[in-house]
Amino acid sequence: MSMRIVVSGMLAGVPGQGGASWAVLQYVLGLRRLGHDVVFVEPAAASPATLAYFDALVARFGLRDRAALVDPVTGASTGIARRHLLDLAAGADLLLNISGVLADEQLLGAIDVRAFLDLDPAFTQLWCAAGGIDMGFDRHNRFVTIGGRIGSDGCSVPACGREWITTLQPIVLEHWPVAERIELRALTTIAHWRSYGSIEHAGVHYGQKAHALRGLIELPCRTDARLALALGIHPDESRDLAALDEHGWELLDPGLHAHSPDAYARFVRGSWAEFGLAKSGYAASKCGWFSDRSICYLASGRPVLALDTGFGPDIPTGAGLLAFSNVDEALAGIDELQRDYEHHRRAARALARDVFDSDRVLGRLLQCL
Repeated sequence: MSMRIVVSGMLAGVPGQGGASWAVLQYVLGLRRLGHDVVFVEPAAASPATLAYFDALVARFGLRDRAALVDPVTGASTGIARRHLLDLAAGADLLLNISGVLADEQLLGAIDVRAFLDLDPAFTQLWCAAGGIDMGFDRHNRFVTIGGRIGSDGCSVPACGREWITTLQPIVLEHWPVAERIELRALTTIAHWRSYGSIEHAGVHYGQKAHALRGLIELPCRTDARLALALGIHPDESRDLAALDEHGWELLDPGLHAHSPDAYARFVRGSWAEFGLAKSGYAASKCGWFSDRSICYLASGRPVLALDTGFGPDIPTGAGLLAFSNVDEALAGIDELQRDYEHHRRAARALARDVFDSDRVLGRLLQCL
């Protein structure tokens, strides 16, 4: 049965983040592919840069009459008139509120089933439980997380008094065909050195990618494989920049390779494989986080060597996807990819198709809601 689903997330509020845009688009496009009437709402002021990026995306993906920017202060709507947007919300069966970004009481109040979708497991819960930060949980009556191990034995993440539905992240495969040509024969990724502050809780440090990579700093010195990171790192991080250079990490400009969804996709498809770096907090918590970026690599037929966050029980590893926890395991993974790259390339696409396909993932999620 076709539903009307309002999806809210950050698509254009920080322009030029092609990967972050894809993370939201997979839900919008995937639900639409299932035959649902999808209305996208982003709480963001319509600055010239934001509006230009937003307009380009809605045109690129055919969302012109089903997407709106809503000013979080004034409530003014761009793209869909506010009165019409309220009518659409009143007829909606579900709100899928990514990271709880939508806080507009009129829009939320018009929808009976309101799901908080957590894309940052461990940090989302710890900000609430340890930091005392209002995450907006009380505005919702369903709670979904991509942290597949949250609530299970061995995962240190508090549930914050909520029952969390776990889900994999979806990918709309028609937008991610198998890549044929390798443009950069290296293990690559696109990442922020730091996204926000780290958290200390119950004697455990939940850190950023900076903390994870420092423990792997010697890796390029011990392999003939290239490791090239499109890394958002501030120039003031001089000590870390010097260490990365000294140990042979290649740094690329993320502004060049990820400024739009298409640029991001070209970079992913043109890579040999992914070096799947995770925040150290994901690894420390064993929350089962798995990157939407890594799924794009897999769908493109690009194998992934990923820092283990506890995702093994939910996602098959060993072919196409290899997990590691330290330098020696990462080296073994690189050797395996070099030994039989064609096998892992084919297995990567099969894994994306069999596990992460949006029809499968989103169909299951809707049944759970």
